[in-house]
Amino acid sequence: MGRTCSGADKRSIRECVWKLLKDAGVALPPGPFGRIPNFRGAEQAAIRIVGLGAWRKAGVVKINPDSPQRPVRLRALREGKTLLMPTPRLRRGFLLLDPSSIPSSRFNEASTIRGAFRYGVLLDTVDKLLRSVERVEFIVEGSVAVNRWGERLGKGEGYGELEYAILLDLGLIEGSVEIATSVHDLQVIESRLPQDPYDVPIDWIATPSKLIKCERGPRPPGILWDMLSEEKIKEIPLLRELKAMVRKG
Repeated sequence: MGRTCSGADKRSIRECVWKLLKDAGVALPPGPFGRIPNFRGAEQAAIRIVGLGAWRKAGVVKINPDSPQRPVRLRALREGKTLLMPTPRLRRGFLLLDPSSIPSSRFNEASTIRGAFRYGVLLDTVDKLLRSVERVEFIVEGSVAVNRWGERLGKGEGYGELEYAILLDLGLIEGSVEIATSVHDLQVIESRLPQDPYDVPIDWIATPSKLIKCERGPRPPGILWDMLSEEKIKEIPLLRELKAMVRKG
């Protein structure tokens, strides 16, 4: 475990974990720094996620687009689950991949970002989301650091939290939806992690060697507009649309 990576601020913990993965030789190209790091054993961690009861029951799953979660996305398609995948930085909303409309020989390609744009349907407005998705029943997030309390650090840009908040505000997920992450064992921190009001605690940590059930705390109630910069709102069309709806409402 990354027990040595403790600290008062998120940035120092991320830098510590990235260095730990690199020094241990478990980070895969293009390297861990500044990203959700890909790691040796991601396939084994994915197997632990897809064995969960909540995963097996889910018909629609949301999975982040990063490399270490590609094995989970591929399993979702192979198991006939509808896959909701955020576009990078949420600039173009979400992609919906229906495995029944994709040749099974193309599932491997469709599980990549480029392939998802080719085989998925772009949901870049609130109306398209509401018309195309009834309910997301399981979520998989990428992480840089996590702990047994369900506290999670991403790469520092807050998109995973925004995705959760957008779907919650639109009534497309329950606040209690189960959320899992797949990480290397070195990314599991034994101490508490600094958290902000918008951070979303997770339920499960899957590593190449184990599955950890988290003792998570409460989650945010949706988009915390007073903590979002105008720059961030301008960058993401879905946020601009939702903000306009709030103002009208």
